[in-house]
Amino acid sequence: MKQEALLQAKQAYITESECIREMAAYFDEEIYSKAVELLKNAPRIGTCGCGHSGIICQHFAHLLCCIERPARFISPAEAVHGATGFLQAGDVMVFASRGGKTKELLPIVDICKKKGVHIITVTENLESPLAQAADVVLKQYVNRETDKYNCQGTTSSTSLCVIFHVLQTALIEETDFQNEQFALVHPGGAVGERLNK
Repeated sequence: MKQEALLQAKQAYITESECIREMAAYFDEEIYSKAVELLKNAPRIGTCGCGHSGIICQHFAHLLCCIERPARFISPAEAVHGATGFLQAGDVMVFASRGGKTKELLPIVDICKKKGVHIITVTENLESPLAQAADVVLKQYVNRETDKYNCQGTTSSTSLCVIFHVLQTALIEETDFQNEQFALVHPGGAVGERLNK
């Protein structure tokens, strides 16, 4: 490996760990409580984002299913071709967009509004269209991406993932979710073997 590549690789650990540490300053108890309450009471939960945000939204939907919160990732392309039929009044849609202006997501917001679906938005831009349309806005913080051009969705993906992990952690407590429940729905793999002994 070239020396510069080695230095940049090591710096990536520092950049991302600093981001996570600095994110704590943006944790608003009242706002997170509202988000957790909406997720706790939602009959169904959709998650939606593009690119790296979409991939992390898929992860969040899976995490929610693991604690028996009915959830699915709704791709932006499929959302405007009928997939939003999954959502009914009283459900929750979680949008993730660092800039809060992702054009593919805006028509989906309109559908959610007309159907009476609650909206949670995760974004850096609190003045963005996605933030303004939301019932709850969770502030995303990113110091910089790890690549030298500050372009690739690296640290920003980590930041979003941490926010979803925070919500998941709180939901486990709020719903009194038990490990025995997880063992039932997760019999596979090393985790399943350990839980079902």
